[in-house]
Order: sequence, then structure tokens, then C-alpha cells
Amino acid sequence: MQNAAFVLDMPENRSSCVVFSSPHSGRNYPEAFLKRSVLNQSVIRSSEDAFVDQLFAAAAENGAPLIKATMPRAYLDLNRSLDELDPALISGARRHGHNPRVASGLGVIPRVVANGRAIYSGKLTMDEARLRIDTYWRPYHARLKSLLAESHEKFGQAILVDCHSMPHEAVAMAGTTRNNRPEIVLGDRFGASASSEIVDLIESAFAAAGLNVVRNAPFAGAYVTQTYGRPTRQQHAIQIEIDRALYMDEEKIAPNANFMTFSKLLRQVVRDISRIGSKPLRLAAE
Repeated sequence: MQNAAFVLDMPENRSSCVVFSSPHSGRNYPEAFLKRSVLNQSVIRSSEDAFVDQLFAAAAENGAPLIKATMPRAYLDLNRSLDELDPALISGARRHGHNPRVASGLGVIPRVVANGRAIYSGKLTMDEARLRIDTYWRPYHARLKSLLAESHEKFGQAILVDCHSMPHEAVAMAGTTRNNRPEIVLGDRFGASASSEIVDLIESAFAAAGLNVVRNAPFAGAYVTQTYGRPTRQQHAIQIEIDRALYMDEEKIAPNANFMTFSKLLRQVVRDISRIGSKPLRLAAE
């Protein structure tokens, strides 16, 4: 299924309560957007979670849907609240207390890309911001919400796996040796967005593939995990961050020599995660 805001890979048989989401892998850069930006296309792609949608492509064949953004993060950030509008970029936007994401230029309509590089030379109108939100943000989240509701209805629980990548420099200094440096960061907002049992199982899936896993540092999860993670209601949300150096050349934004090998590794991980939610919960009323 394809929509202006997303592409949805649906399984023939919905056999898992897991829903995979890739909100930052969109790469449809409108020509008008590129002309308006002061950055070249290579630099503007630096905030993109390039190829993450491909890494999790095995979701549908394992009974789980995968929803993928079409628009790039530099154009619209689906991992932000629709009211996180940046007054420094959007004319007429109001300040709503101190928000560190907005203050740093990373609101729902980003002002900067990686390393704080400004996207525009001037401001956008509120109408422009609202058009992007109404055209892309609202449909994406409406479909994601319905996918989770469908899982909950069928299986008694829903598990959202929010798929991202992180710059290698974000974890390059962590760990004393290359062997214990984090390669996967799981974010559950320090236990607020998912049960420990679910996170343990997801961690085990990556660990079984030989990957080093840590939790919540340096990324604990943002809007998506905060909004959709409701473990007391059997709805769990876990953010996954993958070190980009494992599969891509960050400077060229291209697959590296290890891409195919790593993709095969992730197929196994996706299969194992999908199996976590393959059996309906026994409800208390039954």
C-alpha cells in the first residue's frame, strides 16, 4: 500500500503483533525544497536514516507490517509532535516553554540537519508548515495508530519497533575497545514505553546475531516511543538505533562493502523479533 506520506508493506498473513516503523528513511526530496535550501543534496541527506527501510524489509514476510516514510526528515520530522514548531523558522509560531529539541533546530519542521547546519536562509510561513503536517505527518501517524490498534485487537497486545540509525560518532567514544562499543541502542524511555520482558527479548535477538547492545544511552526514544508506548495497556514501543558504520559509508551516503552481509544478519533479527508477538495473549476476561 502506498500513500503520499508512507509506503506500507503488509504481510499476507498478519501473524505477529509487532509493527515496524521507519519514520526517518524517506528520501523523496521535492525539487522546490532543494532549491529553497542553502545546502546541497549530499549535506541535506546527512540527517536521513538512509537504507533503514531496506534493513527491515523482511518484516512482511515474517507476518508483521512495515510502515515507511516517503518524505525525508529534513523536510518533516515524524518523530516530533505536530506542535513542536520552531519560532526561529516558522513565522507566527509561538513559544511553549523551553523545548530542547525545538531550541536546537530539530522541531517537527527542522531548521538544521546534522552538526547544526542551517537548511534555509530565511523563514517559512505557518501555512507552509501546516501543509506539510496535514499532508504527511497526520496520515502517517493515523495509519501507524490504526496498525497498533489492529495488532492489539487480534493479539491482545501491540509491539511497535521504531527503526532508526545513528551516526558512528555518536557511539565511537563509548566502550574501551571496539569489541564492547555499542552497535545497537534500544530506547524504551528508561522503562516507561515498554515492559522489561519485551525489551529483554528484543535485546536477545540482536545479541544472538553477535551485536553489542545497550539501552537508553545516548538515545532513549523521542515522540514516537513517548506517544505510543503504553505498557500497562499492553502496547509497547521500543526505539532501535543502529550504528551506520555497520552497513554504510556515511560520507558518501552509500552502502558499504558489508551492506549485504549485515542485511542478512538483520533478516534473522527481524524474524526473531516478529516471533515475540506471534501468540495472542490470554485475556483476563477469557
